[in-house]
Amino acid sequence: MSLRSVKDLNVTGRRVLCRVDFNVSLDKQTGTITDDSRVVAALPTLKELCARGAHVILCSHLGRPKGCDAALSLKRVAENLSSHLGKAVAFAEDCVGAAARQAVSNLKDGEVLLLENLRFHAGEEADDPGFAKQLAELAEAYVNDAFGAAHRAHASVSAVAKLFKERAAGHLMLKEVEYLAKALKQPERPFVVILGGAKVSDKIQVLESLLPRCDTLLMGGAMAYTFLLAQGRPTGKSLVEKDQVNTAQKVLQAAQEQGKKLLLPVDHVVAPKLEKGVPSRVVSADGIPDGELALDIGPKTVASFAAEIAQAKLIFWNGPQGVFEMDPFGLGTTAVAKAVAASSATSIVGGGESVAALKRAGVADQITHISTGGGASLEFLEGKTLPGIAALETP
Repeated sequence: MSLRSVKDLNVTGRRVLCRVDFNVSLDKQTGTITDDSRVVAALPTLKELCARGAHVILCSHLGRPKGCDAALSLKRVAENLSSHLGKAVAFAEDCVGAAARQAVSNLKDGEVLLLENLRFHAGEEADDPGFAKQLAELAEAYVNDAFGAAHRAHASVSAVAKLFKERAAGHLMLKEVEYLAKALKQPERPFVVILGGAKVSDKIQVLESLLPRCDTLLMGGAMAYTFLLAQGRPTGKSLVEKDQVNTAQKVLQAAQEQGKKLLLPVDHVVAPKLEKGVPSRVVSADGIPDGELALDIGPKTVASFAAEIAQAKLIFWNGPQGVFEMDPFGLGTTAVAKAVAASSATSIVGGGESVAALKRAGVADQITHISTGGGASLEFLEGKTLPGIAALETP
């Protein structure tokens, strides 16, 4: 793929529409921002545009509103961004129409404007050409730095980009593509893939894509129990997808035929139910009782996974190894997070839960690249064409 960089655009004194991913985490009770890492991730692009004298027009979605919803207004994000940039960030009460046009006309060189939530208009998610045209009329050039939305064929991501002759990828977008492409095209070896989470069905395509490319696949989380069931092992009341057992058998067979090392948990932390404070214990891979469910990987599994991680040159991790947000079922995920952080390998971590686990373990700053787009990163690694990237490509 050929993506033009924002640094190659002529932006001085010009209106630049920049699609960012400001879909921040909010406290449900107070509406305050609890995690502004996506705002921080956009700063390199925004600071460059400001320094070069662009009239910076930012657009983003927030949440899944059904029409206008004051609780999902981007106004508080404008205030947060202002504190990071150290300068005022103007806010438009709408993302299109008279309010947006007036706010844009007030901008001077190096100033920043944030438009109201794109999803307040149905045309955004519908990739509506008319809505895209209204957005495009606000600017003279377009930059997409919202990798987290790149897998969505939405107006601000796909249709609008095609309306600009001058379009480019922001620094975050380029960084995401660079690191994820390494895993697909030029993986350093040994290449270790760590997968977790609840469902095989959510990860089967990335499994099929990365298995031929990796050297070792480490699998924990609830999805591992569908694979253990496929091997004829007892899974008790653990979460399994019985309709995915045949798929799991095919993956196991493919790993054997391709000479790949696929490691599943050899011991488990089990409990009679998923509840805080419930008594738990460690059992072997063949020892999950009928009345109990596995909620985390055990210490022997942690040790075997850590040994593989220590030898890696490239690591991709997506998905927790247990119910990490509830004690005492987060020890396995925390141990994996620390092992990945301690490794000298190039480490790529994607997915909200994995990123949260890194932060909980206090090792996020020791990871080479943390992807801002869980769904987008998985689709990229599945080999799919992402609409937001395809729209930026140049001949």
